[in-house]
Amino acid sequence: MVQALQNAKVVVTGAGGGIGASLARRFAAQGSKVVVNDLDADRARAVAEEIGGIAVPGDACAVVAEARDALGGTVDVYCANAGVGRDGGEPGGELDEQGWALSWDVNVMAHVRAAHALLPDWLERGSGRFVSTVSAAGLLTMIGTAPYSVTKHGAYAFAEWLSLTYRHRGVKVHAICPQGVRTDMLDASGSAGDLVLKPTAIEPDEVADALFRGIEEDRFLILPHPEVAEYYQARAADPDRWLNGMNRLQQHWETSR
Repeated sequence: MVQALQNAKVVVTGAGGGIGASLARRFAAQGSKVVVNDLDADRARAVAEEIGGIAVPGDACAVVAEARDALGGTVDVYCANAGVGRDGGEPGGELDEQGWALSWDVNVMAHVRAAHALLPDWLERGSGRFVSTVSAAGLLTMIGTAPYSVTKHGAYAFAEWLSLTYRHRGVKVHAICPQGVRTDMLDASGSAGDLVLKPTAIEPDEVADALFRGIEEDRFLILPHPEVAEYYQARAADPDRWLNGMNRLQQHWETSR
């Protein structure tokens, strides 16, 4: 048990299934009071009923006020887990501007809006915890979908900025960066996901395990796939070599479709 999470008031967005549901279950098992948020109201209510939590269905981009009210006026932990990621289509094709806008709104701006709503209280009392479900794509990249890769870089950068700006004032931040996870999002990632992510995909509960180890060790960067650290180092050490390798992967994807 993580003592700091006993009786904590927690919000998990995108918690109707996948990683979000696993996080909600794990926080509830720690003795936290959990708000389960999801666009799918039925799924949110099902998870909330299972864990003895509170369902607050709706758009993760505007959930803080209602979730805080449901928790009696205080949020101790906010898990910005909701995200969108779609197959970019044929090689060379990208989502239209509407798809880009949705990706920015959910993958980045939902985090910004939540932090904006939460920080005044957290800074006043000197404590708060922001958990950002990013992706290894936020450290590296992902072939086949520019909006997902670019906005996940943005989500990671924002989490990093929150941590370096407010850690001395009691705000703890964790960025979770897994590769493939066996969720509906992985199933919707198309042939690029099949090639790159599915072979080493893990279960959502393994992501929750990694987060709680990171919380106990007070670590910012959470890597459920430890090998991502080596890839990240290689990318930084020799960007051209790394890009050449990724381009070979891109070519393999194009010829295998």
